[in-house]
Amino acid sequence: MKKGVGFLEYLETDVALKILMLLNNPADLIRTSAVSRFWHDFVIANGILKQLCFTKFPQLSKISGIVELKHKEMDNLNVESSSGTELAILERDHKLYASMLKYMFNTKESPIEFMLSDISASSTDHDPIESIYNTLTPVRLTHWSSKGHSDHNASETLLYELNTSISVVTEINIRPYEAFHLGKLALWSAKSVRFRMGHQDSQGNFVCTYTSPEFSMNQFGRIQQFKLPEPVLCIGGFLQIELLGMVHQADDGLFYVGIKYVYVKGILLQPTFNIVILEPSGEFLLNYQPEYQPRTNAVAKKA
Repeated sequence: MKKGVGFLEYLETDVALKILMLLNNPADLIRTSAVSRFWHDFVIANGILKQLCFTKFPQLSKISGIVELKHKEMDNLNVESSSGTELAILERDHKLYASMLKYMFNTKESPIEFMLSDISASSTDHDPIESIYNTLTPVRLTHWSSKGHSDHNASETLLYELNTSISVVTEINIRPYEAFHLGKLALWSAKSVRFRMGHQDSQGNFVCTYTSPEFSMNQFGRIQQFKLPEPVLCIGGFLQIELLGMVHQADDGLFYVGIKYVYVKGILLQPTFNIVILEPSGEFLLNYQPEYQPRTNAVAKKA
């Protein structure tokens, strides 16, 4: 091997790609692109960071186009076709996905708490006294309650909107409702929970693009943390909590589920990234503003 020549130059392209795709850490891939001019050009020309992003976050496959915003001017490179512009697109994509991966991998180090807005509950026992709105803050004497069910295997759903259209969600925290009832402490918990994320269509219907595994709920009235198996890219900003099964039977013979508090943790990608959902396909435009950094934890809580 000649001095100063990397081994990639001696490999077939598909073999070199397979080797580099074994590097799951984006920092390793970025360092790889700095080894030599050949390695740098190889990583960019083959969109390796983009491939890694799409592998870890398949929701990105719905991107229909990228709009890069510079100095408050829109520069949509996707509509260009010259060879020079094609290179500019590759270089832009390399920077975009390097930035996205950096923020996404920060979720394990510094997840923040998102603000939530209540959208709807599948049922409410005494509205507005026991509405879903009560689950947004940890106020001691308020909660949401479902209507009663004769079947203890019945399910209910709560739908929330995050304060960002694109984010990485790592965990959902839920506190079941617990209170004294007929002289004893009773728990209005679900048997298990499942989480869905997605967006709303033009008719206001929730469109799911991710479904989590089912998690068992511990039968106590404290905050319970549900960490997702892998960080999830939430595109559209909507979270649905599915409450599966009920454990409390009231004196009317019906089963109820109640929730005191819900909060979500992850990392904001706005304002560096923003999205516009395209109907009816469900694809989206990704707006990229490299001059701006995602908001901090303190700012996020005030949004």
